[in-house]
Amino acid sequence: MTENELTFQIRGAVWDVYNTLGPGLLESLYEEALFYELQQRGLKVERQKPVPIIYKGITLKNDLRIDILVEDQVIIELKSVEEIKPVFFKQLKTYLRLTNIQLGLLVNFGEADMKNGIRRIVL
Repeated sequence: MTENELTFQIRGAVWDVYNTLGPGLLESLYEEALFYELQQRGLKVERQKPVPIIYKGITLKNDLRIDILVEDQVIIELKSVEEIKPVFFKQLKTYLRLTNIQLGLLVNFGEADMKNGIRRIVL
């Protein structure tokens, strides 16, 4: 599946969750619902995937946790906030760099209009 086909599937799942639950709930609820929707589409999905961080040859005590990883190709970072902050983009870019994954989606279920709630980040 190409990246465009994959992101099309992900966007459809995001819209299904948003249209069913609406904005303003806890991020963890959206994560659970989106995980379910992506699985229903037959995609390989991992939730709260731990990624060990190596710093100067040592493995740090705390892992990085990816909200959702789809097909080992797309990181989905979920938010449920009124306003997307620049730090959220930096966070996702760092996740992409540390995992050698090229594509991420920043999804904010706090948006009043989901057209503005999905941002694509490519390294």
